[in-house]
Amino acid sequence: MQNNKIDILCTRPLNETIIQKAAIKNITIDTIPFIETRDLNNSACLEQIQMFSEKNIVAVFTSMNAVESVYKNINGKVNWTIFCLGGVTKDLVQQYFGKACIAGTAKNASLLATKIVAAKNIKELVFFCGDQHLDFLPQTLKENNIKVEECIVYKTIPVIQVVEKNYDGIIFFSPSAVHSFFSVNTIGQQVVLFAIGETTANAAKTYCTNKIITSEWPGKEQLIDRAIQYFDKINSIPVN
Repeated sequence: MQNNKIDILCTRPLNETIIQKAAIKNITIDTIPFIETRDLNNSACLEQIQMFSEKNIVAVFTSMNAVESVYKNINGKVNWTIFCLGGVTKDLVQQYFGKACIAGTAKNASLLATKIVAAKNIKELVFFCGDQHLDFLPQTLKENNIKVEECIVYKTIPVIQVVEKNYDGIIFFSPSAVHSFFSVNTIGQQVVLFAIGETTANAAKTYCTNKIITSEWPGKEQLIDRAIQYFDKINSIPVN
């Protein structure tokens, strides 16, 4: 059987355990971040978060960064009803705010919007988000007569880096990372891309026609596992 060494680029930091899991399969994963996020610590943002923390609101989170940023800036417990994406975002909501507060989760923003609309009794909510968020979710909710107050709690900053190494696969977790990577890099046709969600995949399609494997679930580990399984299967194909 083949036992080719596979090199994968992951465009965000990873747990060392995942990297070691890949190494057992003769797959090397390099991590080079192409974006960074920073909390908005201006007084207006902090006052807004603290104001909401004192109210009974319906809150929406579609990123782990928003959950982290909000939690850092609230005092004590909150009495919120929360809708959020699954994966790490849901895990953090449970850890910081408690499992009981979660009214609904989904694997993408489209399905999450559908769940919120289906709840029927929601007339307004607060969407905690970053400055680069997509408009689909708030727009869908507004079209269904749900008032959405967007509270931007972090910003996304491109980290432009030239990659010299040739990789067999590249893993992207956001459209912002895709844009940052391709702003100064090109890839060969044989490189396989792995994208978390259709939005990230569609961003990659604007730069290349390479094979793109998309994970429907928002969890980071699921996408990494998908990449490992893909190349492990190729390495297991017998040579004629």
